[in-house]
Amino acid sequence: MKDFPVIKTERLILSHLEEKDIPFIVEYLQHKIYSDLTSNIPYPYTESDARFWLKMSEEAFENNSGYTFGIRNKEGQIIGAIGLHDRDDDKAELGYWIGMPYWNKGYVTEAAKAIIDFGFKKLNFNKIFATHFPHNPASGKIMEKIGMEKEAFLKEEVKKDGEYFDLVMYSIFNNHK
Repeated sequence: MKDFPVIKTERLILSHLEEKDIPFIVEYLQHKIYSDLTSNIPYPYTESDARFWLKMSEEAFENNSGYTFGIRNKEGQIIGAIGLHDRDDDKAELGYWIGMPYWNKGYVTEAAKAIIDFGFKKLNFNKIFATHFPHNPASGKIMEKIGMEKEAFLKEEVKKDGEYFDLVMYSIFNNHK
């Protein structure tokens, strides 16, 4: 894919991350809860973290190994992010976060449904999976709402800040083939 796709849903625009998003990303991810609930968001979250993440996202797109979309409201303001990352063997990993003011409004579910559709119909993945910490059941509920099923409980799967954490893994398969 030459140009980064833009996906529109009922309430959202999913599009390329931009330099102008950095201050908002840093502001949203300042809350320690993001680090507590995810395996890959550091605390404190700095501007250099955001710049590094944007650079990695850009490189993944250029290498055809990942798509990281800004989740935007209809006015184009970033409110979160969602991504699909190729893990070989025709499968991809789904990941997401959304700013606290936008929690519990169904935005991630809406964005994730569109991204799953994109992954199956445009990228021809066979399987899309996602993981969450057991202490973040809200993320598991999103996975269930988009049609994923619990596949595995991975013991001490990730190490973060010197501590090992379990992960719950959900997946969905491409039935469009």
